[in-house]
Amino acid sequence: MVKSLSYKITRWRMRQNSQRNFLIYCSVFVGFFGGLAAIALKFLVRLMETLSRNISAHLPYHIIYVFLPAFGIFLTVAYQHFINRDKIQKGIGNILVNIKKNRSNIKFNNIYSHLITSSLTVGFGGSAGLEAPIVCTGAAIGSNTGKFFNLSPYEKTVLIAAGASAGIAAVFNSPIAGVLFSLEIIIGGITIPTFIPLLIASATGVVVSKLLYSGQLFHLVTEGWVLNALPFYILLGVFSGYISVYIAKVAGKLEKGILVKENRYVRALTGGLLLGLIIIVFPPLFGEGYHYLQDILNGNINALKTESYFGPWLSDPWLMIVFIASLVFMKIIAAGITIGSGGNGGTFAPTMFTGAFLGLFVAFTVNQLGWVHLSVSNFIAVGMAGALSGVMHAPLTAIFLIAEITGGYVLFIPLMIVSAISYIISRLYNPHNMYWHDLIHEKNINPDQDHNMLNAIKLESVINKNFTPISKEMPLRDFYKLLATTNANIFPVVNKDGSLDGVVWIDQIRKQLFDQEIDDIIVEEIMALPPAVVDYDEPVSSVMEAFDATDAWQLPVVDGERFVGFISKSALLAKYREVFIKQNKESDLFAHI
Repeated sequence: MVKSLSYKITRWRMRQNSQRNFLIYCSVFVGFFGGLAAIALKFLVRLMETLSRNISAHLPYHIIYVFLPAFGIFLTVAYQHFINRDKIQKGIGNILVNIKKNRSNIKFNNIYSHLITSSLTVGFGGSAGLEAPIVCTGAAIGSNTGKFFNLSPYEKTVLIAAGASAGIAAVFNSPIAGVLFSLEIIIGGITIPTFIPLLIASATGVVVSKLLYSGQLFHLVTEGWVLNALPFYILLGVFSGYISVYIAKVAGKLEKGILVKENRYVRALTGGLLLGLIIIVFPPLFGEGYHYLQDILNGNINALKTESYFGPWLSDPWLMIVFIASLVFMKIIAAGITIGSGGNGGTFAPTMFTGAFLGLFVAFTVNQLGWVHLSVSNFIAVGMAGALSGVMHAPLTAIFLIAEITGGYVLFIPLMIVSAISYIISRLYNPHNMYWHDLIHEKNINPDQDHNMLNAIKLESVINKNFTPISKEMPLRDFYKLLATTNANIFPVVNKDGSLDGVVWIDQIRKQLFDQEIDDIIVEEIMALPPAVVDYDEPVSSVMEAFDATDAWQLPVVDGERFVGFISKSALLAKYREVFIKQNKESDLFAHI
């Protein structure tokens, strides 16, 4: 029934609307529900966090913090196991996989499962962020909207990005940052045809946020920057770059799973209890951590003393500096344990938290040394941008997100300096951001457009199976007789079990064709080993790299040990041209009018 309704609506809209207008209508729809989902999730988590803090306030030493994260992660794992049946696709990396490998199709259950699981995880103290679940929810809304209306894969990709934009924009009240996030992380480039639908969806998400959730995530009260603070902004940029490398490595290892040999419930409880013990020592790590961050932005650094066993000691400014430095390194460990033990969340908020406390560390330390007075709020804001830029490799998103949150552009120059330095240092160690790193090295999925178009080609479609096999024992005289019956210029030398022994290139033996003394010569004496052998299951991008490395124009293809045929570089380039033309027609959204 749903398919029939979808077909009828598709026929109607194709008669009534241009493709361009319809995509804009869809972006409004996706933006509205993406923004609504973001606000619903934030509201749920705030409610649960408030409940958790109220319970903690009535118990000695806030002991409940030891058990609450384990409880939340346990419920998350149970939901995924018994209700969701492990169909949830966590993380922004899985969005990219679906775009590259699954024609931008995301399963319907991801629309609601992230809202439930991430609210359970973070609401009960899991030290992770909600931005990734919000992005995944918005992306699922966009994908399933496109699927319902039978849109092309590229159009579904645009709607996935539109849902992500709406979610980010609704959370931070930052429409431009929402658009830039999708362009830099999901689309992978800035193009005019995709910019308009994303902008509309992002603006719609902000309108929903303003109507239904008037409170901001947090308020940044910043001042104009002064020239004598410039060296310390440069120092913060360097620190941000190296802390970004640290975040990417630690998060990458822990998020893959802790105690992987244990039962999922044992892992959830053990990881949750370990996280609870960390939170007891470092209470600001509870949940997203924005609660403490807002207090510090309001000038109340003593908020770090509350709920802490070390509260009396933190009156000493140098011990406070050590405590702040510890938070910088511990937040991403806590986030990794949360996700690695089965919780649902992301590293976006932990990255912002880490960058904020790094900025606080620099400003507070310099102020204590008395070298110059630095604005703490300015350095907190710029530190967040530096960490985001380095971890996500998205400097534009980082700059405009903080600029929009602060409500102005007074910090634009420090934001640019710190974000650029952090990005450069991070790129020296990690050529790709943390979302792409594992996809490239473990799943052979690459953000490069040429790489993706090559891998869109099926190797089977360019293999030439019209060949004449010969054996290495064949006399050369018989081989020359064979040449008169074929136009081939390469021959596979194959043994009895079908495996490849070598090849004979006609161009290489041309000088011997008129040699009369060939009576005792066999094919084995003129055959050569191919410069490379292509595996039947090898991605086409790797095949092209082999052609470039060997400077060959034909290479043999084997399936296991069995010889299959030859692949030619010219045939591969011709097929690439077809795919290039097809994909560019699909991506020209405004050509379908």
